Amino acid sequence: MDLTAYKALSFDCYGTLIDWETGIAAVLSPWARSADLSLSDEELLLAYGEQEAVVAAETPFRLYPEVLAESFRRTGAALGREVSDEWAQRLGSSVPDWPAFPDSADALARLAAHYELIIVSNVHRAGFAGSNRHLRGDFAAIITAEDVGAYKPAENHFRALDTTLGSLGVERSELLHVAQSLFHDHVPAKREGLPSVWINRRHDRPGWGATPQPSGDYRYDLEFGSMGEFADAVDKAF
Repeated sequence: MDLTAYKALSFDCYGTLIDWETGIAAVLSPWARSADLSLSDEELLLAYGEQEAVVAAETPFRLYPEVLAESFRRTGAALGREVSDEWAQRLGSSVPDWPAFPDSADALARLAAHYELIIVSNVHRAGFAGSNRHLRGDFAAIITAEDVGAYKPAENHFRALDTTLGSLGVERSELLHVAQSLFHDHVPAKREGLPSVWINRRHDRPGWGATPQPSGDYRYDLEFGSMGEFADAVDKAF
């Protein structure tokens, strides 16, 4: 792949730039202890990820804090424990507190020297604004679930992305999609005919974590273990 052939990068945010698993586990883990559940963070994330995918598909017009809260309630029910409104709201309001991966801000700054950067995220506007305080990203456009009324892997984000590219003067053939989630991003990227880069944040851990196992066909053109590695490859290419 010639990385110099592209003019824009579209990014998934949570899981790729923001460490959402650490953020979610920071709420689920103390809840599990209070509920007398002896489960690891990985086990909790796996249970939670299954529920979030269902809730997001069933209620695409809900804002992400509401999706988080309802997914937590259903996770508790699946594990045989009640999740109080206080705990559900704690997770729902936690997005701005989720940490960035240590390499994200620097990688974004380096990539911005070569490309227009676009966010394509399953979150609400206020949540991403909080996250961007950690990322300090200079984004040409931000597309959220709140904007499009749906959650990836639905096509809505990518329809909005087409419009955004037109406003930026970028051809679709000049766009490269960058994401961690095979389920949320690489399946629809293949469906949309977009080249993509897999940021395999879980390369050193088994299992799927909070991201469901992909249920459709997917492909990716390049794989890196981190955003830093991807930025290094781009710098070398240019």
